[in-house]
Amino acid sequence: MPVVSISDAQRKPLPWLNWQGTVPHGLPADQFKFHPGPGQYLAFLGRISPEKGLDRAIEIAKRVNIPLKIAAKVDRADTEYFESRIKPLLDHPLIEYIGEIGQYEKNDFLGNAAALLFPIQWPEPFGLVMIESMACGTPVIAYPLGSVGEVMKDGVTGFVVPDEDRAVKAVGRIPEIDRKKCRRYFEKHFTSARMAQDYLNIYQRLVQQGPASINIPDGVPSWTKLAPTSTT
Repeated sequence: MPVVSISDAQRKPLPWLNWQGTVPHGLPADQFKFHPGPGQYLAFLGRISPEKGLDRAIEIAKRVNIPLKIAAKVDRADTEYFESRIKPLLDHPLIEYIGEIGQYEKNDFLGNAAALLFPIQWPEPFGLVMIESMACGTPVIAYPLGSVGEVMKDGVTGFVVPDEDRAVKAVGRIPEIDRKKCRRYFEKHFTSARMAQDYLNIYQRLVQQGPASINIPDGVPSWTKLAPTSTT
């Protein structure tokens, strides 16, 4: 079965699959509006779970003495983690927990931020929130796991940093990011039109190649070796 990855990093656990290409996610170009900034707070958007690194984002915000606004949901499976590990950290004047927000609220939430913090603790297959932030012109400060190195362009859409200390330094470098260039990078690489065209290119190539031949091992019933017939 031919399959398509959403990042090259997604392939690493399953290198033997019949990968036909990588098509990064895309968004409608007009879904998020450009915000010239500069923004007055740091933002965290997503799920509250151990792998998303909210505890790291809170610590970064405290160390740089900049407010952190958290728009995130808590899935049932992560309730205990939230109650025991995260909730005690929310009792701080710099930290504002908003809760889950809808699609239309994301635009202002991300666009009015100085930067999005994305200190993930796992190999993220893509990380849609990164391109949502970039679409607003808002830089991202992210840890280099999973697809981050493919989605981000260090120094253009934000900073890819290896640890908390470097993240703290990166916050001080936010003014170096040109928010217009950040938005243009999104427009060039992560629109839904580009995504659709990439899929069409792969589908067209597969159609032109025709059905793939499959080697059936000895001992398999003979009827399975019959060539498939097309139906109309």
